[in-house]
Amino acid sequence: MLKEFKEFALKGNVMDLAVGVVIGGAFGKIVTSLVNDIITPLIGLLLGKVDFSGLFINLSGVPYTTIAEAKKANAATLNYGLFLNSVIDFVIIAFSIFIVIKQLNRFKRKQEVVKAPETTKECPHCISAIPIKATRCPNCTSMLDTKGTALAHE
Repeated sequence: MLKEFKEFALKGNVMDLAVGVVIGGAFGKIVTSLVNDIITPLIGLLLGKVDFSGLFINLSGVPYTTIAEAKKANAATLNYGLFLNSVIDFVIIAFSIFIVIKQLNRFKRKQEVVKAPETTKECPHCISAIPIKATRCPNCTSMLDTKGTALAHE
């Protein structure tokens, strides 16, 4: 079992996945910072100096001016501003991944278009597939020239 696990862990796909998770985590932190530190403050400024991270609904009945005060008092709150930040964060990450996958698929399609060289040709007599270099059809025994045309039938 240990040998099988070692083979599994050292396969290229698992290593690629590990690298992807690490890079994805770092990318997520960058996008979160972009949302929290640049995008939502700009949107808040456009909406009349609203700070999304401070928007909440207090469910406890005791007045609190900030989420930090409410959390310190263990008061129940609906933190919809933080939720909006997370939604914006998700949309940006999802869109970025969409763009990357779209580009990868485009490159993959270009690679698929490149055809492999042909390895067979068609016998003009029996219409069977034969190797390109064949000078005699193995099925009907017709002699062929290098272009695949029939010379004579024996």
